[in-house]
Amino acid sequence: MTRTQGDAQPPAATVSDEHFLGMYDAKDDPWDLAAKWHDQRKYAVTMASLPRAHYRRGYEPGCSVGLLTAMLAPRCDDLLAVDCVDSAVEQTRAAVREFPQVRVGRAMVPQELPDETFDLIVVGDLLYYLSGTDLAAFLDGLAERLEPGGDLVSVHFRDTAGGNYDGFNVHAALAGLDGLTRVVHHEDEWFLLDVYRREEGHTSTPSTGG
Repeated sequence: MTRTQGDAQPPAATVSDEHFLGMYDAKDDPWDLAAKWHDQRKYAVTMASLPRAHYRRGYEPGCSVGLLTAMLAPRCDDLLAVDCVDSAVEQTRAAVREFPQVRVGRAMVPQELPDETFDLIVVGDLLYYLSGTDLAAFLDGLAERLEPGGDLVSVHFRDTAGGNYDGFNVHAALAGLDGLTRVVHHEDEWFLLDVYRREEGHTSTPSTGG
């Protein structure tokens, strides 16, 4: 399908934590992340796309069951992983128990962003669940927390279950952020991946909500 910028709209309201809670109540791994090859491949491509071998401080919102978190952990001196569902947080803690440098907690975005900065931020399959206003606020919040020279990684499936606001659209929104330079781009039939770097000495300018 040929896509153009602006051909779809974000959800009218951000998908609630109760929605995700119901999914985890029904199944420990709602998206079968541990079993599906395209997810395993997506994680492998994500890790191979990190421009640097090691990062001082990383942040992964929407960590789900912690599969990618466990891969990121050896590459970070300190890693904060959060999710809005308690059972997801518990599963992530179990997945990274061997890595004392990983902090795992419960948080809802964009309302509960951390009060610290990072040289690595990884966002996977999260942005298309946010309303236009929350998406803009979240992207602005991530940009503000990305240190000069730091990398922001975004990886999202091309299609989502329900609605037509997908990886194409959220990555177009990400590309509109001021002061970031794209250093890696991957696109295939399943997903899109972009890595943006914060320009040295640049102060972020808030984006406009949709």
